[in-house]
Amino acid sequence: MSVLHITKENFNAEVVNSDRPVLLDFWATWCGPCRMVGPLVEEIAAEHPEIKVGKINVDEQPELAAQFQIMSIPTLMVVKNGQITQRVVGARPKAQILALVQEG
Repeated sequence: MSVLHITKENFNAEVVNSDRPVLLDFWATWCGPCRMVGPLVEEIAAEHPEIKVGKINVDEQPELAAQFQIMSIPTLMVVKNGQITQRVVGARPKAQILALVQEG
């Protein structure tokens, strides 16, 4: 499965109403650590169809960034049944990112 581009328009349909856990990556093109996490998030999307993976560009979606009080990026969040179950700030190795989804 590919990474979804999450916007305020598709947020409810893709994240809140998802029947699978959702891993969200809040990022920006100018963010160095985001560029390290991005390929890992894409690998997770390709290797784990049981997880829905979405990326939210904070520069393009300031309303979502404000709604979730994103102060630093990358911020990774896990949403299950419409509720945030995990939230971490900063680059993480792939195993830790997967653990977030499984623990949450």
